[in-house]
Amino acid sequence: MDNKKEEAIEQYADTLYKLAFLRLKNREDAEDVVQEVFYKYIRANMQFESTEHEKAWLIQVTLNQCRSLWRAGWNKKVDILPEKEACTAPEMEQAYLVKERDRKLLREILKLPGKYREVIHLFYYENYSVKEIAMLTGRKENTVTSQLSRGRALLKKALGEAYDYEEI
Repeated sequence: MDNKKEEAIEQYADTLYKLAFLRLKNREDAEDVVQEVFYKYIRANMQFESTEHEKAWLIQVTLNQCRSLWRAGWNKKVDILPEKEACTAPEMEQAYLVKERDRKLLREILKLPGKYREVIHLFYYENYSVKEIAMLTGRKENTVTSQLSRGRALLKKALGEAYDYEEI
């Protein structure tokens, strides 16, 4: 395997894992999907136009692998993400508050239907535009916009009035 592929694997592993986890709601399945995606990536003899094209290809393959696994019926219950420890007392308090807010948000995102989870993750966590999400998922831009809007509304309803989706 060449250095370029090794660098890409290091660079995108976390992103693909998060996307697969949000889609499948299971740590082990997400790890399996990412491993399969990188196996396909290594075996593929593709020339990418740019790093954006390469990342888009990896995300699309990840989404396809998640769909394949989902159709196979290997769904399991939600697993909790690992926690990170804080160092000092003030940092620990701040980290705890942030962690609790993030956990509450993640729990609510995981409860959303898959189509909303997917677009919210790609939009807020991966910083893709609506147009890019439409291309990645094979949906129309209006559909993606609608799904983002409905997903936000569901999150706002679940989290209450203090919820501000711009902070995601």
